[in-house]
Amino acid sequence: MKIARCIDRQGQTHWVEPISASTARVLAGNDLFAGLTPTGETIQVQRWLAPLDVSEIFGIGLNYRAHARETGAQIPELPVMFMKPRTAVTDPGMPIVLPAACEHGPEVDYEAELAVIIGRTTRDVPVERALDHVFGYTCANDVSARRWQKHAGGGQWTRGKSFDTFCPLGPVIVTRDEIPDPQTLPISSVLNGTTMQRSNTGDMIFSVAELIAFISRDTTLLPGTVILTGTPEGVGFARTPPVFLADGDTIVITIDGIGALSNPVRDA
Repeated sequence: MKIARCIDRQGQTHWVEPISASTARVLAGNDLFAGLTPTGETIQVQRWLAPLDVSEIFGIGLNYRAHARETGAQIPELPVMFMKPRTAVTDPGMPIVLPAACEHGPEVDYEAELAVIIGRTTRDVPVERALDHVFGYTCANDVSARRWQKHAGGGQWTRGKSFDTFCPLGPVIVTRDEIPDPQTLPISSVLNGTTMQRSNTGDMIFSVAELIAFISRDTTLLPGTVILTGTPEGVGFARTPPVFLADGDTIVITIDGIGALSNPVRDA
C-alpha cells in the first residue's frame, strides 16, 4: 500500500492513498502504525506533506561501495552513524534552503537515499528478524553542507547535516509487503534534468536488516524512527569540478517502486 499525507483545499490534514498529483483517497485512523483503513472518500490535494511525523532520524554514511571508492575512503568495518534532528524534515515540493551559515561559498550537496521507517518498538533485534520491524520505505535526500560536515563541526558530521530543510522525505510510504527485498531497488538523483546518481540498493555495504540490528543494539527505536541508509556514488563534492546546490535548482530523488521526491532550492 502507498500511504501519504496531505492538506486538502479546506486546510485539513489527512492520511491518504494517492490517486494522482492532485487527488487522493482518504484513510481513516489517527495512528499510522495502528492501522489505517480506506473510507472511499476522494479529496482534492492542496499540498503534499512529508509522509509521517518522525520520531528520530539515524543517518548512515559511506554505505555504498562505489561511493566509498569515489571519496577515497576505506570500506568501513562497522556502519558510520550520525543523527539528524526532526526539524530538518521538509515536505515534497518545498524548498531546500541554503543556510546563511554557508557564507564561505557553495557547499550544500544532495544525497539520494532509501529511508526505512520503523513500525514498532525495536531493541536488540537480530538480523534475521530485523525486516519484521519495518513499517515501510520512502525516498529521502540527506542534504549536507560539506564544509560544516568536514571542518566546522568539531570532527562530527551532525552539524553539517542538521540545518532546517536538510531532510526532504516522501512523497509516499510504501509498506513493507510491497518491497519484500529492499536490496534490489534502483535509486537515482537528477539535478536540473541531469542524472547525477544512478545505482541500486544492492551496492550497500551493510544491508537494511544489518543496519536495523546494529542501531537497535542496546538502543530502543520507537515507531516512526527513520533510518537513512546511505547514498550511492555521484555526489556533488566528489565531482571534478564539484557541483553544489544553488538558488533556482531542482533536485529529484527517485527510487523504483516508491516514487520521485522533488524539491526546489532557494537561498536563505
